[in-house]
Amino acid sequence: MQEQKFFAIISRMKYISRWGLMRNTIPENISEHSLETAFIAHTLALYRNVRFGGNVDPERCAVLAMYHDVTEIITGDMPTPIKYFNPEIKAEYDKVEKIAEERLLSYLPEDLREYYKPILGRTDGDAELWTLVKAADKLSALIKCIEERQMGNGDFREAEKSTMKAIHELQLPEAEEFIAEFIQSHELSLDEQI
Repeated sequence: MQEQKFFAIISRMKYISRWGLMRNTIPENISEHSLETAFIAHTLALYRNVRFGGNVDPERCAVLAMYHDVTEIITGDMPTPIKYFNPEIKAEYDKVEKIAEERLLSYLPEDLREYYKPILGRTDGDAELWTLVKAADKLSALIKCIEERQMGNGDFREAEKSTMKAIHELQLPEAEEFIAEFIQSHELSLDEQI
């Protein structure tokens, strides 16, 4: 049996730092971010089903979120202002991400690749779930901004405003519900939370 590298590579998510252009009071890596995004995505999917008449799989949504930034093990975390600077940069970065996705798939045993392909890449069948994962990703970023601001780090003030704006622009009732019910508690101290 040939030894596979997939999980050795995946374990490197903890070494990929986020917010590379920002002064961070609390460093964050893509492993931590992906887990938080998965927690949030799961809740957004539950909101869709319970409160908005949807019929999506919350567990699958969480799994997609767990892997949503995995290609950054190969590409690194490209800062948002650069990634979205213009359509040409975004299109080229999408190509690089696709190459990284194929490389990651090649690190799996051949008989498992077909099962991971729709998790590592976006498929039309999961388009509704990917919308929720995108919102969860932005909500996780918003939480990071709030935490940094709470620590007195003014570098995140504008990022917090632009992230909140981006969330509202998604026009997802699930994201708005999450903001209304959960975001304010991030302003509280530990003693107030408990």
